[in-house]
Amino acid sequence: MKIFIILLFIVTLSLHAKDYSENPKTKLFIESMVKKHNFKKSYLLELFSNVKVQKSALRFFVKRPKKKLTEKQKVRLQKLYPEHGAWDRYVKLKVTPKRIQQGRAFIKRYQSTFDEVEKHYGVPSEYIAAIIGIESFYGVNVGKYPVFDTLTTLAFEKNRRNRFFKSELEKFILLSYRQEFNPKNVRGSYAGAIGLGQFMPSNYEAYGVDFNNDGKIRLQQAQDAIASVANYLKRNGWRRDEAVAARVSYAGNRFKAFKTGYKRTYHREKLKGIEPKYGKWDYRDKVRLIKLNRTAYDELWYAAKNFYVITRYNHSAYYAMSVHQLAMKIKIKSKEE
Repeated sequence: MKIFIILLFIVTLSLHAKDYSENPKTKLFIESMVKKHNFKKSYLLELFSNVKVQKSALRFFVKRPKKKLTEKQKVRLQKLYPEHGAWDRYVKLKVTPKRIQQGRAFIKRYQSTFDEVEKHYGVPSEYIAAIIGIESFYGVNVGKYPVFDTLTTLAFEKNRRNRFFKSELEKFILLSYRQEFNPKNVRGSYAGAIGLGQFMPSNYEAYGVDFNNDGKIRLQQAQDAIASVANYLKRNGWRRDEAVAARVSYAGNRFKAFKTGYKRTYHREKLKGIEPKYGKWDYRDKVRLIKLNRTAYDELWYAAKNFYVITRYNHSAYYAMSVHQLAMKIKIKSKEE
């Protein structure tokens, strides 16, 4: 019986493996890598000869036809996702007591690194920690997908982002050569993101920092990851010693007076009826208005340039606000300790 189970397991694994070296698109990719980057063709053919197709990753990028819902399904969806309260649901998942506590512990564990990084890049420790906390729970969850197999699947199996993933696959193979690691040994997210800060290979190459001076950039290591996140924010425009966001007040429960979102900026004097909720906010540049949809009302915030910089990491106002709020709570907890 045990032998049968083992054989069944081996057969199941082999069913999910694919020889991409015979794929016409992969052949063109290999020829390009040989011509552009002087890779040995034999090495690439071997690399692509046994790839485990990552079907679960592929599902995230394949368009599916919308199913017509029954009335019962519509009612159930309405209960799960009512018209209002999107922010309440989002922040409940991102800014948790455990993330706050672990964020404080993470900064304490790598205090000397955080101190040096903050001094060099001008990005406060709590914001770096908050991003790493949301991206990988401080390194606990960096992803279980084999990055090479995932990027190969997404590059050559039909989906809406083939071109993007083919470029990332190229960057990943180059990265493995330059940083001297086996591309088959790296695990990451369903999209091929790597390390504590979940960098895609192109960002790994562009923003990665060898902060522990061991001659290699390893974003799975805390010191390099902390510095790389700070470097990413700094190079995308982070301003040292400037504010990020401030909650504001307005008349009513639902805000519709001005368009909101991180892409639109306003001179504060033109935003009549909107004022900082908790005293003076000393920020003189243009602001963005960020609306957080809560169950009973809209929460409104001024967002500064540094808030916009966080959206370069993830193009979502809710993501940037969760980073800001987690950072503030990590900072307060640190002071309490």
